[in-house]
Amino acid sequence: MSDVFTFLVGGKAGQGVRSAGTAAASLFMCMGRHAFQMDDYPSLIRGGHNFSVVSSSLEPVYSHYLEAQLVVALDQRSYDTHAPHLAGSGLMIRDSDVDGEGIAIPIMEEAQRSGNPQLISGVASIAALGAALGMPLSEMDEVIRKQYARRVEDNLAYARSMFQALPDRVHGRFDLEQGTPRPQSLLTGNQAIALGAIAAGLNCYFAYPMTPSTSILHFMARYGPEAHLAVMQPENEIAVANMAVGAAFAGARVMVASSGGGTALIEEAFSLAGMTEAPLLFVVSSRPGPSNGVPTYTEQGDLYFALHQGHGEFPRLVASPGSVAEAFRLTGELLALAWRFQTPAVLLTEKHLSESRVTTSLDGEVAWPQEKAHRRGPYRRYRITDDGISPLLFPPSREVIKWNSYEHDERGITTEEAETISLMHKKRQRKEESLSKYLRGMHTMNTFGRTGPVVFTYGSTTLSVREALCHAGLEAQVVQPIYLRPLPTWELEAYADQQPVVVEQSAAGSFARLLQERADISPGHVIRRYDGRPFDPRDLAHRLQEVL
Repeated sequence: MSDVFTFLVGGKAGQGVRSAGTAAASLFMCMGRHAFQMDDYPSLIRGGHNFSVVSSSLEPVYSHYLEAQLVVALDQRSYDTHAPHLAGSGLMIRDSDVDGEGIAIPIMEEAQRSGNPQLISGVASIAALGAALGMPLSEMDEVIRKQYARRVEDNLAYARSMFQALPDRVHGRFDLEQGTPRPQSLLTGNQAIALGAIAAGLNCYFAYPMTPSTSILHFMARYGPEAHLAVMQPENEIAVANMAVGAAFAGARVMVASSGGGTALIEEAFSLAGMTEAPLLFVVSSRPGPSNGVPTYTEQGDLYFALHQGHGEFPRLVASPGSVAEAFRLTGELLALAWRFQTPAVLLTEKHLSESRVTTSLDGEVAWPQEKAHRRGPYRRYRITDDGISPLLFPPSREVIKWNSYEHDERGITTEEAETISLMHKKRQRKEESLSKYLRGMHTMNTFGRTGPVVFTYGSTTLSVREALCHAGLEAQVVQPIYLRPLPTWELEAYADQQPVVVEQSAAGSFARLLQERADISPGHVIRRYDGRPFDPRDLAHRLQEVL
């Protein structure tokens, strides 16, 4: 898209780089423009190299661009890293102590006078952005007041000094067209997931911090009281999952979230949920693995891990959102399905969607969980039914309610009797068949574009693919399965005789393998990236042009 404007600010962890990116995205939203913010940071509290990049346009922006029209370098490393990302007609603003080209201003020298030099220095980048967009000082003051609520006077004084330190040729350098302000919000994927769960009637949220899922816990803890939501951080992920099963036994709508390593600890309780037929929603926000991998970056290497959570055979639901708005809707939908079919469900996402911030509207209704309830007569927790779904009853009750991790009979009583074991397996199989049949009447796959070659993708990579096609003006049909287990083969069979391009963030090509195994779709080309970074639309557009 020709009108995309990208702002990039880089510095050390602790210099307020991410806050500056969010302030810039908010500024663009107030101008009636769309914005997409991506934060890149190492697993360090202080030091290292952080940067925030915000791309803006009058049209929707599905992902960020690294080529920037305005770069603000707070330190030497940021300058050296991002000087190659400066667009040909772009503007580089750097601290006076940084060697290089561009315009130097005393960012850190002036920050030292504030008494909080590290945290305040990111404000300089917003002053530079406001000046470059031709904002008068009074408007820039309003931006600072709105975006930096703490130590307002210190931030204002510092922003004014930076604003006035910029030479005249910077002021009004970029004449960005403004749009009509829309009723939009600036949300991350994790915030949308939290809001979707709350809108669907969530009662309890349990989690242990693990990047990139941690901000769901922060959001829930902050707004839980307003939503009448019980939020708890137990001692580890094992406790998280076991508490969730217990809360579901009492009738609570429950969600838990973690990332790869934490989900590995949760897996035993996931199997417990499968045997007890507990309706739970698990969120898995992926980062590179194995083991600690690269904790603060993105990847889709957990696909098969999510698809095969838990040991033994029981119904599993796995779905992955392709946008922030879809994360909101899909979270509620999965919670409702978990309760309808009394089985664990997984919302699989990645750091790129979890932590990126985008202007969006959360429209439409969110599904509300409805269980099959016990009405009358003696209660049997695992009663054999035609659809495999047994009626639920919660305490307090005069009836005996027994959930069992051991194989059991209809009443929940432990058994090792061969015929009963077989009956319970068949019951769970019928439930899986009922689930697949139910999904056939739902929206399980997105398609974008109607002509041209076919490109398959899923999850957050959908954002990069859509932006790459917009950037290059390429005609293609983008196919994004939302549900990955059960995979909607009834919709995918239309592509069985084609050899589509598959785009994914996996070294092993896991998504391409899934399409081959489950849908008999043989990819003609697989475009992969697995260095922890999301695709840049310009680079991806070039790779797509080569194969399309």
